[in-house]
Amino acid sequence: MHLTLEMIEQDDTYYVNQVKQGDLHAYTYLVDKYKNMAFSIALKLSRNTEDAEDAVQESFIKAYRKIDTFEFNSKFSTWLYSIVYRTTVYNLRKKTMSTIEINDESLHFLEVDENTDLLKKEQSDIIASAIDSLPKIDSLLITLFYLNENSVEEISEITGFSKSNIKVKLFRARKKLKNELKYILKEEINSIL
Repeated sequence: MHLTLEMIEQDDTYYVNQVKQGDLHAYTYLVDKYKNMAFSIALKLSRNTEDAEDAVQESFIKAYRKIDTFEFNSKFSTWLYSIVYRTTVYNLRKKTMSTIEINDESLHFLEVDENTDLLKKEQSDIIASAIDSLPKIDSLLITLFYLNENSVEEISEITGFSKSNIKVKLFRARKKLKNELKYILKEEINSIL
């Protein structure tokens, strides 16, 4: 059976209502369902595994404490990702104020099925590397829009950027990604020859 978007949203509604009634197991289900994308968002912004993990953990705690305020005006995932986004940005600002240097690690975030052939893994690695090399916001927008398939409206709710601003940023990010892919592929070809 193939799950539709409507079924997923109904599923979230059920679990959110269960959490509002005090069911911790229901919240565990929601955490498991959304932890990977939450981590991807935090990692795109912080570019540091530990900082991303801290932001995600803090975000899930905030979401749990404020779940009674969630009124189903948007998808639960959109609401949660906006908490992750704002928490990560706040933590980065706080960290930047206390320290000058922020670690800039380039990590691969795309999961590749072990049964996938080597060529697909290499392509995924190249794309992941290109996305990771983009500026933080560009990397986040590309991830949300193309990899997580969030709409412009959802990204607007998550980031607080206007829809038109997101469209412009996505257009520019695509151009940067295209140039970065050309550069990476050129380097790959030169290293083979």
